[in-house]
Amino acid sequence: MINFGKWVVKFRIPILIISILLLIPTGLYYLHTRVNYDILSYLPSDIETMQGQDILLDEFGTGAFTFVITEDTNNQELKELVSRMEAVDHVKRVIWYGSVADLSVPASILPDEVYNAFNNADANSQLMMVLYDDSMGADETLAAVNEIQNMVNEHQYISGMAAVLNDIKNLSQREVPIYVIIAVVLCLVILSLTMDSALVPVLFLLSIGMAVIYNMGTNFKGEISYVTQALAAVLQLGVTMDYSIFLWHSYQENQLRFPDDKERAMAHAISNTFASVVGSSITTVAGFIALCFMSFTLGLDLGIVMAKGVIFGVIACVTILPSMILIFDKALEKTRHRVIVPDLGKMASFITKHYLIFFIAFFIILVPALYGYTHNTVYYDLVGTLPDTMVSKIANDKMTEQYNMGATDMILTSSSLSPKDSRNMIEEIRQLDGVTLAVSLDSLTGPTIPEAMIPDSVKEELKSGDYQLMLVQSEYATASDEINQQCDAIKTIIKRYDSSAMLIGEAPCTKDLIEITNQDFTTVSMVSIGVIFLIILFVCKSVSLPVILVATIEFAIFINMGIPTYTHTALPFIASIVIGTIQLGSTVDYAILMTNRYKKNRYNGMEKQAAVTDALKNSIQSILVSAFTFFGATFGVGMYSDIDMISALCILMARGALISMCVVILVLPSMFMVFDKLICVTSLGFKEGKHHRHHIAHAK
Repeated sequence: MINFGKWVVKFRIPILIISILLLIPTGLYYLHTRVNYDILSYLPSDIETMQGQDILLDEFGTGAFTFVITEDTNNQELKELVSRMEAVDHVKRVIWYGSVADLSVPASILPDEVYNAFNNADANSQLMMVLYDDSMGADETLAAVNEIQNMVNEHQYISGMAAVLNDIKNLSQREVPIYVIIAVVLCLVILSLTMDSALVPVLFLLSIGMAVIYNMGTNFKGEISYVTQALAAVLQLGVTMDYSIFLWHSYQENQLRFPDDKERAMAHAISNTFASVVGSSITTVAGFIALCFMSFTLGLDLGIVMAKGVIFGVIACVTILPSMILIFDKALEKTRHRVIVPDLGKMASFITKHYLIFFIAFFIILVPALYGYTHNTVYYDLVGTLPDTMVSKIANDKMTEQYNMGATDMILTSSSLSPKDSRNMIEEIRQLDGVTLAVSLDSLTGPTIPEAMIPDSVKEELKSGDYQLMLVQSEYATASDEINQQCDAIKTIIKRYDSSAMLIGEAPCTKDLIEITNQDFTTVSMVSIGVIFLIILFVCKSVSLPVILVATIEFAIFINMGIPTYTHTALPFIASIVIGTIQLGSTVDYAILMTNRYKKNRYNGMEKQAAVTDALKNSIQSILVSAFTFFGATFGVGMYSDIDMISALCILMARGALISMCVVILVLPSMFMVFDKLICVTSLGFKEGKHHRHHIAHAK
């Protein structure tokens, strides 16, 4: 790779110019990349609930709805509001009391449950259902919801999943730029304390920032999730900063070898960095690729973007950053200062001398950590974790308070289902615990209400082509055990009357999400551990070291993911799947760094304790800087964000980096001390140490 290093040094100015020019197309493409705010849309397309959503859109021309609660509003004002809402682009129809029956029709004629579904006399409020002609997360739907939110007054509230997604969109668009600023400022502070030049951290951040734009501007699918958008930049900054630090340290070491030739020193630094960073980045990429094995394709979305981000980070580290360092060499020299991080050599000696304490502590802590890890409380309800000031959150609370309404689901059945079976099916569903309303076109008609009295607009919404639509309202909240049991009971009933019938909506989709992600957790864990185990096996050429290294980082993961159990903190469902993989892939590098030094020392004939002490002493500062940088990139975002999913993920990653750091520094050396003989027997590159010592003794 020395020739590649020489090439980069020779063409440093063209490289920097081209890299700046590349920001234009990638930046423009990034700005035009669509952001998907609908988490449920990442469910597999072949499951019944998702197929039902497609049928609903294709056959009935609607894929989303919101509820509007109006208080202290007379019939004339209601009519005017309905007219204005129906005039909004992509609003298909507004269903309210006046849609079901003419306002002149006495309320006593309608079934109580139908009248009460639209009216609450005690609160003097009315309920309307707004149907949209596109899917729930479509840009057009969210734009329509946003327009209606701007239209209503302080006595009118908009709830429903589409309204929630619109709030998440508005909140995310405000916060994401601030995430980047917070991450950059904290990383800059940490690097300023640990680097020996005030300018070099700026160059680090500039080169990584360019890599982030290349990454985000090459999502050729044309769409990313809001979770990926929020996390990608800060996560890429956190996991690829190591590469820049390694290049700088290698450059400084080679300057000692070639004091009068900085270009030659940089060429060798690039060569050394490329060899080391490629090996280091493979485990990180593998961790992100493991996310692509999730059935819930949000993992694929995040995994591809982040794996690509690591690759761009490596490329930027060995091309753009060296070019910047050489071009701004004079400025770097002028801004040199003393490194503030103290010498930690004495700590290394203390740890290896008292290794049994840390080894025993490993087993003592493992039990509560493993218990906490396996007893986490996980939530799937996105609505309940939004700030209380959000419009949709206030409206959902109103819905629960005034109409005892939790989840709203739909049933798709064949239009050939007889009126008798339709009424009987609805009647059975009405008898289920927690069901507050169950309505079909056939259940609305009968002796008291002839079909002729039902407006054609309502008929069109409930029957179309081969399908008819039924509405079910529940008092139970989405993602609760009660609603999941209710969904199972409803499915049992509808399948008995029509084997092709489908239950669709937020609650059944969320139930599918729970079942699918539970399986994904096992799959992703096994894939990430297996792949990283094989990578370490290949890199370290050892049978025992992959077990020791993976076990060490998994121990750190158990602690990190176990803490919420003892703090009684509920985690977002995605955290339990992705955090372990990200923490394993991005922090196992700390362990590999120390292992390589330990291996080299044993090969060169050093005794066990001396080899481990030296390995720890020479790697501890790099581990500290790397972990604190990862911490800085994520912790501030976690504390700032009002989107609980983003906040929780960032706090877990920040804490995970520090826990992995502590475990690698304290526990891994004790593992080397205890299992040294086993490691030497089962690993290549260790046994030579005996021959080397014999050769030295013979020479003496």
